Amino acid sequence: MKPEQGRWVLVILGMIINLCLGSIYSWSVFVGPLTGYFTETLGQTVTASEILLPFSVFLAFFALAMPLSGRYIETLGPRTMTIIGGLLTGAGWLLASTATSVQMLYILYGVVGGLGVGIAYGAPVAVAARWFPDRRGLAVGMTLLGFGFSAFLTANIAGALIEAYGVMTTFRIFGAAFIVLLLLLALPLRFPRPGWKPAGWTPPAPAPGAALACECNRGAMVRTGAFYGLWICYFIGCLAGLMAISIAKPVGTDVVQIEPALATILVGFFAVFNGGGRPLFGSLTDRLTPGKTAMASFVLIGGASLLMWLVPAEWSYILAFAVLWGCLGGWLAIAPTATASYFGTCDYPRCYGVIFLAYGAGAIAGPQLAGFIEASTGSYLGVFPYIAGLAAVGLIVAFLLMRPPAAKQETTAKLQKVVEE
Repeated sequence: MKPEQGRWVLVILGMIINLCLGSIYSWSVFVGPLTGYFTETLGQTVTASEILLPFSVFLAFFALAMPLSGRYIETLGPRTMTIIGGLLTGAGWLLASTATSVQMLYILYGVVGGLGVGIAYGAPVAVAARWFPDRRGLAVGMTLLGFGFSAFLTANIAGALIEAYGVMTTFRIFGAAFIVLLLLLALPLRFPRPGWKPAGWTPPAPAPGAALACECNRGAMVRTGAFYGLWICYFIGCLAGLMAISIAKPVGTDVVQIEPALATILVGFFAVFNGGGRPLFGSLTDRLTPGKTAMASFVLIGGASLLMWLVPAEWSYILAFAVLWGCLGGWLAIAPTATASYFGTCDYPRCYGVIFLAYGAGAIAGPQLAGFIEASTGSYLGVFPYIAGLAAVGLIVAFLLMRPPAAKQETTAKLQKVVEE
């Protein structure tokens, strides 16, 4: 196939890879069965915070692995990195089936599986960013759609497997399937040749005061206000979304009193919004700017949180969580697109790896905030006014700081040389 057509195949492969990696988003389906397994089968006592912590540990190590593995995507290539990450991801799910305590899950599932996802995740994103300089936001958003859409499939599959075989056997089945799938899907991944661009496409000239492509390596990036604005906004967006993902089913069953079977189905329904938010917000980022798209997301997050807090009913739960899941998906397209737009693509894997640490921080803060409030008040409802307040902060930060760093013509060549070395 011609590169202009064949590059879409790589997007589809990246989407399926992320569908496997994103199975962590079905964690709320495992919360109840794991609680029952540890309390009834093993005779242990577990709290809401403890049962949510493997989810947070997984996502934290996922985020930590991103900046550490970014440089190796360039040296080893996206195929090799996806294979390594795929093996560790599957091993994390397989090892989780041997856990005899929640603390063992932190290591076997959270650390091993999280590192695997962090190593593999950046490769298809970097591939999409390189092959689509003309429609980067759309391509990155579609690649990441699989990660957000994953819970639509994996939550329902996990629910059926848990019902039929038990929670630990489900971990084993998922682990074996992910190893096979990720190894096969990784084989075609590669970067375009240096300097390649789509036929008939001419890069647009940078706007006055805007950053030039490839201006910033990682060291230069962290000295800009745009970096701190993007990092803070990404943290708030991820905190809100990952909190919603971690407690989606318990809020449905405990707060608005819907049936557990319907709550499981709704987790899959919310995943459609999480997946769809990625190409939607990615396309908006292309059409508008990362800053304006970020502000729109915070308006939605704040409105959804206030709705859930003030009107805790079944319809408001469905609407609010659909928006929160969708905005998380949106941030996982806004942030990588903004990173490439603001700081260039020559050092992209390492630059986005540092930005992605905000995701890990949100992964720890969001679920643990929800668990703490539930343990203190007996309900998850009290978390939503805090999320609304954070959304207001994010709106202000996005307005003030999320803009391209000023171009420094005299340092561009020097920075380019550093990146190449």
